[in-house]
Amino acid sequence: MGIEKLVRKAQQGDKEALLQLVLAEKDQYYRLAYTYLRHKEDAMDALEDMIVILYEKINKLKKRGSFYSWSKTILVNCCRDILRKRKKTTVMEEIDEPSNTHEGERVIHQLDLQKLLGKLSIDQQEAIQLRFWLDYDYEMIAKITKVPVGTVKSRISIGLKKLKKYLGGEYL
Repeated sequence: MGIEKLVRKAQQGDKEALLQLVLAEKDQYYRLAYTYLRHKEDAMDALEDMIVILYEKINKLKKRGSFYSWSKTILVNCCRDILRKRKKTTVMEEIDEPSNTHEGERVIHQLDLQKLLGKLSIDQQEAIQLRFWLDYDYEMIAKITKVPVGTVKSRISIGLKKLKKYLGGEYL
């Protein structure tokens, strides 16, 4: 069944139709939430909050074909709420000892990159993560973050320049 038909059914109160819409993109939703929150339980909480809001506000969606960009914007706002509640405290899961040196180097490199990203503004972090972690195009990032495409490009460009400077020009 098409997206627009499922949205119409969900707008008429069909919970199963809304569930089908969400489940069709569940991996995308989870990756998006995890990119923001970096914690499994918080990502799942954000997804639950998003589903409740979708159910309550599905009737306000005018362009049925834009359900997924609308719902991802809601998810981003749920993630931001959780981050505010957390008061910017970063929760890191325990890292198991890597089984080989290549894996260990990869883990260390990822931690270094996360630390460097933390030096950027929240907006720059968000844009870079959406672009390079989730492979969203500039237009999708602009819709999700509710800023013009030019602002998204600027945030990514300035953020990458700062990262390059922090890395001493080695990797970028």
